[in-house]
This record gives sequence, C-alpha cells and structure tokens, in this order.
Amino acid sequence: MTSMKPFISLLSVVAALACFLSEPLHTQAQGAKKRIAYVTNGVDPFWDTAAAGVRTAEKEFQVKCDILMPPKGIVDQKRMIENLLAQGVDGIAISPIDAKNQIGLINEACLQAHVITHDSDAPGSKRLCFVGMNNYKAGRAAGKLVKEALPSGGKIMIFVGRMEQLNAQQRRQGVVDELLDRPEQDLEKMKFAPPGRIVSGGPYQILDTRTDNFDYARAKANAEDAMAANPDLNCMVGLFAYNTPKCLEAVKEAGKAGKIKLVGFDEQDAVLQGIIDGHIQGTISQQPYFYGYHSVRILNALSKGDRSVLPKSGFYEVPIVQVRKANAEAFRAELKKLQAAGK
Repeated sequence: MTSMKPFISLLSVVAALACFLSEPLHTQAQGAKKRIAYVTNGVDPFWDTAAAGVRTAEKEFQVKCDILMPPKGIVDQKRMIENLLAQGVDGIAISPIDAKNQIGLINEACLQAHVITHDSDAPGSKRLCFVGMNNYKAGRAAGKLVKEALPSGGKIMIFVGRMEQLNAQQRRQGVVDELLDRPEQDLEKMKFAPPGRIVSGGPYQILDTRTDNFDYARAKANAEDAMAANPDLNCMVGLFAYNTPKCLEAVKEAGKAGKIKLVGFDEQDAVLQGIIDGHIQGTISQQPYFYGYHSVRILNALSKGDRSVLPKSGFYEVPIVQVRKANAEAFRAELKKLQAAGK
C-alpha cells in the first residue's frame, strides 16, 4: 500500500495539470467567434452597400465576417470558395456567377459549411436558402418604368454584365414580359426569350441585349454603338448597377440626354442624381444592404444549430423599391444612413 502512494500522487498531479492546461483552450474554442464569408460575383459599388449590411450584422451578432469580391470572375470566385473551405469557415453566402456550371462547387461547399446564395440563386444546388429580391418581379417593375417613359411605345435596348447569371436572365425576362403584356411567369417554370434577337409586341420593340462582362469601358462603348446603329433608339435599360451610369455618360456625350429615356437597377449615386436631374426615368433598388445583413443573420443562426431562420420556401425575399424623381432625395438620404451604419 505505502509503495503505491507516490504513484497515485503523481497521477493526481498529472491529471490536475492536464485539466489546468486544457481548460483555457477548451473555453477559448467554445467562445471563439463564428466565421462567416460573404462572396460576391464581382467588384462594384453595389457590393459596398451590401458590405455595409454585413458589417452591421457582424457587430450585432458578434461573428467574424470575410467579404470577398472576385475581380476576374468565375475562376477567382472558385479559388476564394476553395480557400474558405480549407480554412474551415462556418458559413458562406455566395452570389453564383454561373449557377448551372457551379452546382458541383456549391454542393461540395455544402458538405463542409452552411451555404446560402444571395443576389443570384442556384436553385439546382443543395444551398440552404436564397436571400434576395424576386428578379423576375423586379424586371417587370423596370418594364413599368419604361412604359411610363414611353407611353406610346418605342425601340428599346437592354444592357447587362453577363447573361450566365440567373438574376440577369430573370430580370431581362421580366422586362420583356411586362413590355409585351404577357402573363406573369412562375420562377420555377420560366421560359426565356433568347437574347440576340428582336423581341416585339404591341408598340414596344426590344432590339437586342448587349453584354460587357463587367468591363465598364465596354459597357459605355455598347451604349455608344447602340446609338450609332439605331438612330431612332428610344430607351436604354441597364440591368446591373453600373450599366445605367455608363449609358448616361454615353447619352450625355452624344447630346441625347432626355431624348433617349433611361431605366436602371440599383442605387449608384450617379443614377440617383440622374433621376433628380430628370435624365433617368427611374431605377429599381434591390436594397443590397439587406442582402448582406440577412445573409449574416441566417448563417450565424445556422452555425449555432438554429434552422428556424430558414424560410419554408427556401427564398428569403428582400422587397424592391421603385425610385423615381418624387422619392429619389429621400431614398438617397436613407441609403447614406445605412451605408454609414456599416462602417
């Protein structure tokens, strides 16, 4: 019995030491902030407003957020997502650049982290939900602005970054269906009019859809080329945030401000000022601040095992705002408040 005492004491010391050493590490692991990544589909001031929402939610929910904006498209986005997964991120909000061809990547990410989509969806993937506006509904709202600008009809050209994105496809189809007075389509069974062809019906004629792959110089050149090729062009519709500002630059330089009507998306200051000045009929804001905020809110809850935040439909809809001259000043003031709150 006496020979065992030193051995028992030694075990007690080792056990106590192990407990002492492990306790802080365990406490640190348990108290570590969840890490959430917000991945956009490119670099644009539009995403700065979404980032403000991310930063607000980061403070409110006490999480660590990475905001990643791929400058070179799908290759950069893929690399960013793979790096995040290798680092063990808890949740990722992705705006897919090419939903159909990124399903494998998104599904792989879903095996390692909580994954949602925002801005543009990938409904064929295993993502947990989509945060954003109803892009088709927003397209129809833009079509209504065109009707207000051209009540007697006219010739229209559409401009967009790329047509691979589902949000671009849905917005464009919304514009087409509204101008041609077609019945409203179901998002899950939507039929798309092929771009590159003239689409006409009633008094409206959509001449073409020009893409620029997020190249701002090309976006402006597309507008210039459209005016040169179609002297009787009546209206330009920009589907992405930068398209309408570039159209406005081209129209002003051609001396056609006010003669060619402009309708846009999002809330770049140049667009809001253009509305106030009477050069732009209106814009459709998708309120990107709330894309960022709600993406973080949902992923934070999921990382803690709370699935009640998931909408039953799989779609958390952020309402659109139609901005016209009557509400442009008030809208801009509120937007600046939200942007400042996220700094």
